Amino acid sequence: METPTQAEPGGFRYADLTPATDFLTILDDALYRAVPEGWWVAVTDVVDSSGAIAAGRYRAVNFVGAAVIAALRNALGRREMQQDLAFVFGGDGASVLVAPGEDAAAREALAATVTWARDAMGLSLRAALVPVAAIRAAGHAVEVARYAPSPDVAYAMFMGGGLAFAERALKQGLYAVAPAQAGTQPDLTGLTCRFEPARARHGLILSILVVAAEGADRDAARAAIADVVRLAAEAPSRGHPLPPGGPALHWPPPGFSHEVRARGPLWGSLLLRRLHLLGATVVAHLIFRFGLRVGGFSAPRYLDELVANADFRKYDDGLRMTLDCGPDLAARIEARLEAAEAAGLVRFGLHRQAAALTTCITPVAALRDHVHFVDGEDGGYARAAQALKAKEAARRADGQPGSATRAAGADPGTESARRPV
Repeated sequence: METPTQAEPGGFRYADLTPATDFLTILDDALYRAVPEGWWVAVTDVVDSSGAIAAGRYRAVNFVGAAVIAALRNALGRREMQQDLAFVFGGDGASVLVAPGEDAAAREALAATVTWARDAMGLSLRAALVPVAAIRAAGHAVEVARYAPSPDVAYAMFMGGGLAFAERALKQGLYAVAPAQAGTQPDLTGLTCRFEPARARHGLILSILVVAAEGADRDAARAAIADVVRLAAEAPSRGHPLPPGGPALHWPPPGFSHEVRARGPLWGSLLLRRLHLLGATVVAHLIFRFGLRVGGFSAPRYLDELVANADFRKYDDGLRMTLDCGPDLAARIEARLEAAEAAGLVRFGLHRQAAALTTCITPVAALRDHVHFVDGEDGGYARAAQALKAKEAARRADGQPGSATRAAGADPGTESARRPV
């Protein structure tokens, strides 16, 4: 029997969308399909992520953002069907498409994740489940495409302004998902954070956020964004922030305490969870250290797949990229964006840092569909959104026209800067 995500009455099947393999083509309208009414957009973000980042907790912020995807994947029965779930990781939150008939299970998983983030991680996560029908009624669309960085995974890309509307609704408290009862634990099976930060090999890690300016010519804004993608492709390895063979592994892993909290009380007391995970991670460390093959799992193959599958560039009503590049190329990218901003085509934020972080979802280690979310070590996308927000505030203070929308990942109280382009 087909699940609602696999077959929907309107004929929409996300998993059947032909994936793009050239990132530049993700600006092509022909790749996108409108998500029908009856579907939902689950959207979350960490409240005051800037404060958590300032306190040195960006790894925790990333972990909570990815936890939303893991919780929904498990709750909706996608443990071994990553290709069937349309999601986008935003650094301090996530957006996920929920099929007709799955909203109750999604709401329960979101509520549990909000409670877990508060009780176990000390972070305030807010969540909303927004009907696509409401998005359409407000004059926006949710249009989705698939981009495959490797033959084994595909990530959702979005156009139409629907995700920006969902984020505004989240900020306004609309369609809110209330926290579950204290102590409720989501199923976060597969969520890990074991790799060391990947140090920049070519100068710096550049976090980029670019959105169309309000009222900008659609084609001209897209052309400016395409220029940035082309410039990024001039970097060694097209700017991929992870080195060949994957980021370094040390023991105990830097995200060890987060994984302990992700396991929950079903694994026993906190001490038992720590002891169990210490044993599991030391075995895993030795397998990777010596490049062993265990059953159907091959450590060298997994690391190659990690790099190939990494989610370091995306489009969700705007462009976001985490690049390893030299200072000269970073300056050229910034100059192109400044020119486009001065022409009223785009708004943007950048953030430079020394390394990139990787947060992973590995449902079954021996399979190839594990996904890896890459963000800057020093705040990445959230810092870039803060930079955009600061420019918007300065522009409003000067009485200049500016975008009335909020940047993805910005702090509470700011409206979304993402525009459909």
